[in-house]
Amino acid sequence: MVYGGTAGGAAAAVQTRRMGKTVLLIEPGAHIGGLTSGGLGATDIGNKAAIGGISREFYRRVRVYYSRPESWTREQPADYRSGRASEQSQEDTMWTFEPSVAERILREMLVEAQVPVLFQQRLDLRQPIEKRDGQIVAIPLEGGRVARGRRFIDATYEGDLMARAGVSFHVGREANSVYDETLNGVQVGNAIKHQMHPGVDPYVKPGDPSSGLLPGVVAGPPGPDGSGDRRVQAYNFRMCVTDVEANRIPFEKPAGYDEQRYELLLRNFEAGETRTPWSLFLMPNRKTDVNNNFGFSTDNLGKNYDWPEGDYATRERIFQEHLQYQRGLMWTLANHPRVPAKIRQEISRWGNCRDEFPEHGGWSHQIYVREGRRMVCDHVMTQHHCQGRQIADDPVGLAAYTMDSHNTQRYVDANGHARNEGDVQVGGFPPYPVGYRSLAPRERECANLLVPVALAASHIAYGSIRMEPVFMVLGQSAATAACQSLDANVSVQRVDYPKLAAKLAADGQVLQWTKPAPTGLDPKQLAGIVIDDAEARAEGNWSVSSSVPGYIGHGYSHDANAQKGKCRLRFSAKIPAAGEYELRFAYTPNPNRATNAVVIVHHRGGESRTTMNQRKTPPIDKRFISLGKFHWEAGEHAVLTLSNDDTDGHVVADAVQLIRQ
Repeated sequence: MVYGGTAGGAAAAVQTRRMGKTVLLIEPGAHIGGLTSGGLGATDIGNKAAIGGISREFYRRVRVYYSRPESWTREQPADYRSGRASEQSQEDTMWTFEPSVAERILREMLVEAQVPVLFQQRLDLRQPIEKRDGQIVAIPLEGGRVARGRRFIDATYEGDLMARAGVSFHVGREANSVYDETLNGVQVGNAIKHQMHPGVDPYVKPGDPSSGLLPGVVAGPPGPDGSGDRRVQAYNFRMCVTDVEANRIPFEKPAGYDEQRYELLLRNFEAGETRTPWSLFLMPNRKTDVNNNFGFSTDNLGKNYDWPEGDYATRERIFQEHLQYQRGLMWTLANHPRVPAKIRQEISRWGNCRDEFPEHGGWSHQIYVREGRRMVCDHVMTQHHCQGRQIADDPVGLAAYTMDSHNTQRYVDANGHARNEGDVQVGGFPPYPVGYRSLAPRERECANLLVPVALAASHIAYGSIRMEPVFMVLGQSAATAACQSLDANVSVQRVDYPKLAAKLAADGQVLQWTKPAPTGLDPKQLAGIVIDDAEARAEGNWSVSSSVPGYIGHGYSHDANAQKGKCRLRFSAKIPAAGEYELRFAYTPNPNRATNAVVIVHHRGGESRTTMNQRKTPPIDKRFISLGKFHWEAGEHAVLTLSNDDTDGHVVADAVQLIRQ
């Protein structure tokens, strides 16, 4: 039994049939594919080579579909220009597509595998799940049906079956202390991107707190950095819009429109915001995938906290509230006179597609549930797995995306201005394994259930794993394990992992990342003494990245804009000959860097302390900045310490160079 017709659920059902077992796919709604067919056509993955099996087969089928001339009804293939243009190369896959095409392909795969699907069949929340000897026997569905099976897979975004089966779970953000992380919990310090323009007044009557807060702003402080809470990162609808007049539905003012709901948006423009607040990716046939972008956009902050554990009426209310918000937002952007004219003109060119989601007026049936419940078991994926400090020794697939959390709340800062909180975007690591045991509950809680979508992961690790191709990978792996547990007559927790891994590899799953890390300039090509960041002694949690080019060696280190005052990197080199040396420091510049990175040089005269603006391009070969000239005797150690004390952005270290004068 597979409950949930997400792309991960479809992959699980197809794999079950391919392994010769019977399966029933139960979908609470009317569509197959979840977000894959719900508007997320600009596939997020991080590294496509990490995707194999049925997941990769789906993207190959997308490529085949668009290789047919008749598939191009609104433009010619040569005219399609995707921002993710690698699919235009010689790859056999394609990672951008129309929502209806994605659902068509998934339904074809289910039909080919002879998978029966029950649509619009939800768990009956009034009836308990039948369990015997620690195993699910049957699940009640609304309308009186009962689904009986020997193995169950929960492929919902929310973990509905898992929760009803009595499996432990978490909702919201864990405190950093729970798993010794740095990027979990409240994240005021990291919330640099998708931020309100400085100076936006949050009160109904500007400057008057007694007038009350504008809609969408919460009272009270956001909470201490790193503290846990029940807040959930924001949801929205991924929009498929078009500029083809014959296929375009203009954005209309919804009934019940409340202008005050968008007062913060208008004030944000008046404070100086000039950018169009959406992220638009081109899909075939002059369509798009539109996502949230910047400080006030399609993410409906703070209005989804009750979704993960909500009953159907609660979720319908939240769904409709999000739909009303986003419809009103688009009309406001296209028509309101306080929106800059350039933005109004740009938004007005677009509209919902008549041939996508026609039963909903062009709006998706699938709200973007970025996270719901997350299982808790003995093997939880965490930030340490993402960044390679821990390695799952039972891989059933790879994840490869940046640790990515959208904002969770909008609050009033100490200056009396509106600010967003919760956004985290930390990457720079290679693909890493997702462990099988993070898909299996504790055996005492349920011995015949696997959870490939609402798997056991901390909030910030889930932000990396939660990508549609990965859900398909994990769905296939879960189905393989379920079938093998049936054959061996053992619980899902006691599956023979080597046998499971062999079958997954035979079916094309990618279980290990063997490609070398990207390499920058060889330090041996530089003059003088060079100490790469990999040789520095670290205090606190430093991450390695290669996202910004121009680095030395295999990447550079950064503090993830976290643990302020606790991160140090100590560079040390033994001086071979007495004399004066110019000391240089290398970093890769970026707008998210600190303007006040702290550097302390230890030399014969004592200590010299200075700060660096790492947003500026280094003046020496666009790599190095000179910190001055210092004298050392032979045998002494030149020591430099980089610190993130009270810094205002990411602190970065690439290398230290000493050149004798």
